Amino acid sequence: MATHGVKRSRPDELVAGTRRVITARLDYFPPGSADAESVLGDPNTAYIARYALGRDYHKVLRARLQTLAERISSATGGHRYRVFTDSAPVLEVELASKSGLGWRGKHTLLLNRDHGSWFFLGEIYTDLPLPVDAPEANHCGTCHACIDICPTAAIVAPYRLDARRCISYLTIELKGSIPEFFRPLIGNRIYGCDDCQLACPWNRFARTSPLPDFAVRQGLDNPPLIELFAWSERDFGQHLAGSAIRRIGHTRWLRNIAVALGNAPPSDAARAALSTRLSHPSGLVREHVRWALMRQSAGQ
Repeated sequence: MATHGVKRSRPDELVAGTRRVITARLDYFPPGSADAESVLGDPNTAYIARYALGRDYHKVLRARLQTLAERISSATGGHRYRVFTDSAPVLEVELASKSGLGWRGKHTLLLNRDHGSWFFLGEIYTDLPLPVDAPEANHCGTCHACIDICPTAAIVAPYRLDARRCISYLTIELKGSIPEFFRPLIGNRIYGCDDCQLACPWNRFARTSPLPDFAVRQGLDNPPLIELFAWSERDFGQHLAGSAIRRIGHTRWLRNIAVALGNAPPSDAARAALSTRLSHPSGLVREHVRWALMRQSAGQ
């Protein structure tokens, strides 16, 4: 945890009179989870970004920051504050790098010498006159492993990411059709992507999360694609209650898995599973199912 001084700016309007931002880091890599690279290497298995295997981090980290802010208030006699974690127009990585929690890697994520990049960031905007921490030096050197490994070449230059190409954007933020060019490159990644982090040498120092909240739920660390594709909307809501994944909704969930099934080895089981969604009410689902069946029939 560290602090950074801020001048008055748009995010600063969220807390009138803000003088400091307290930045915090929380490790999330789930202990005991299936080996990520092995899951990526099995095209019949779904890969889900490791941060999303447990409870929704927004709720976990925001609650912990709120508790911390209240304790600070008790110790100082009160302060005006507001907590954030990926929940407002706050430049989290930039603030964290300026406050000494790490440096921005070439993949644009924050890196820490003792924790790698498998952690969440959160902030407390406060009007307390706290001391300011010094920024961390950059330690990426000549390494470009994250750039080389990106499946869609989304890291177009060191420290520059084209979000439109990023698998995390395509499978989570994009609400419409996934461009056909990118579908084969997505492989079996149905929610997010960790490739740049898996390739980063600093993550050999990363630590697993000590919090039960981030332990694997519902066997999502290596589930069969066909099994997930069979979930009804009710199943989706029940199995993913309290998960960050639930925000994409059942339609986009099916869209993503259809793409992954289209990239899976041709099989009668995959074609039968896809055929069950050919008359799905959503045109988005039907489009991606037809594409996947075409791939399955053509043997890719």
